[in-house]
Amino acid sequence: MNDETNNRGISRRDMMRMLAGTGMMVAGGGLLTAAPAALAAEVPKKGGSIRVAYDAGSVSDTLDPAAGSTGSDYIRFFMFYSGLTQLDESLTPRMNIAESVSSTDAKTWIIKLRQGVTFHDGKPLAPADVVYSLMRHKNPQTASRVKTLADQFASVTASGPNEVTLTLEVPNADLPVILATPQMVIVKDGTTNFNSAIGTGPYKLKSFKPGAGTVGVRNDNYWKSGQPYLDQIELISISDNAARVSALLAGDVHLINSVDPRSTRRIAATPGYEVKETKSGLYTDLIMRRDNTVTGNPDFVKGMKYMFDREQIRSAVFLGYAVIGNDQPIPPGHRYFNASLPQRKFDLDKAKFYMQKAGAIGSALPPIYATTDANGSVEMAQLIQQTAAKIGVNLSVNRVPADGYWSNHWMKHPLGFGSINPRPSADVLFTQFFKSDAPWNESAWKDPKFDQLLVSARAETDDARRKQMYGEMQMLVTDEGGIGIPSFISLLDANDKRLKGLGSIPTGAMMGFSFAEHAWWAA
Repeated sequence: MNDETNNRGISRRDMMRMLAGTGMMVAGGGLLTAAPAALAAEVPKKGGSIRVAYDAGSVSDTLDPAAGSTGSDYIRFFMFYSGLTQLDESLTPRMNIAESVSSTDAKTWIIKLRQGVTFHDGKPLAPADVVYSLMRHKNPQTASRVKTLADQFASVTASGPNEVTLTLEVPNADLPVILATPQMVIVKDGTTNFNSAIGTGPYKLKSFKPGAGTVGVRNDNYWKSGQPYLDQIELISISDNAARVSALLAGDVHLINSVDPRSTRRIAATPGYEVKETKSGLYTDLIMRRDNTVTGNPDFVKGMKYMFDREQIRSAVFLGYAVIGNDQPIPPGHRYFNASLPQRKFDLDKAKFYMQKAGAIGSALPPIYATTDANGSVEMAQLIQQTAAKIGVNLSVNRVPADGYWSNHWMKHPLGFGSINPRPSADVLFTQFFKSDAPWNESAWKDPKFDQLLVSARAETDDARRKQMYGEMQMLVTDEGGIGIPSFISLLDANDKRLKGLGSIPTGAMMGFSFAEHAWWAA
């Protein structure tokens, strides 16, 4: 353990309590949900106010679920609203304000709503709220970030006092997972102004200023008995990694995300603080836009991919808190990961061959846009720049501020970096980022065969066949897609040890953005 263990002489009993407080116990090398008796060792307390620092914040911050696109948005959504389902640590969908979500054919789904759920203003949850919340994502005027997911909904109708029938265009066994997407939380029927964030979530909105901060106070009428525990949560933005860590260790904030691997030893060596690693599908990708004559050249794309020294990126940029990627977004360990794809390796000779074919050697090329807010992108851009120079390719790096990067630069330059949070299923990931008409199709890559496989895989009930389809899609993205994914990055959060109840949900930082309803203060 760290210095705190040595100084205070933590006993085995205290250690068991610490483990139980996270809701996790390690046994036989596996991660198991703690038994009720273990959990009883440390009962969550009510009370306390915390400050939480997230790495992304801008004037584009929103309380409208359809408009959200950043991790801090997702934290707000799960603070103030509730989804029909939510994901656990194994990414299994669990019922939330839906009592059940069932189907006999994966096309027509019956959603039964939990009774006794009320909005912050006292209005009871009704089927009309669910119908409105889901269908507004289909309306082009809403400009929903998850329109491509909602386009699967043929109809959503109230079919009883506490029942909704959702019919899909084609069968999709992943619907309960899709309903756990942060943007799919439930809002009041007819809401167009979200400034009050009236939802059924664990906290009520006290104040919100885009780019500056959000304050939520406990919803005493929350439908989950006894929860939430904290009196107040303040969410602020600190984009600079070093400043975020310093704020934590100074006691100014109590939980932070996106810890730079270089800061992990400092945090772990400071009594009273800890780092939490969650292996995940998070990736920072190099985007090569297909709608530019230079970066859209397939030979240029291949050349750039061969310039990734993946092992160096894993060990030097992320200090081992990563696994090597293969230019497609399904991480190793995922049940649909295609392990038969040959791993693309660092190869300067092949890089030079393709760059010569593309006419990129000695030519003026677009700069690479990078930012501290896309994990490791600045360091990766500099490594690629140094590597490219060895074969006569002149690349420059434009390092831009984190503030406003996602609204002003992401997907708006021929060469740049993205940072994609983990998604709960292969279907959601491919639909949001690789389908031809996806709003977040980063490289503007369009492939009719890929689109056809995506739709077919949704309707496929044979899991082996479905895995084969997802494997073909990974091959297409690896070979022809306009992005490079050198690694999958572990999520690194850090917290004051007095903040309890924190576990790992690999869809994103801070328990998949849902820490607010679980966290409690032990001081």
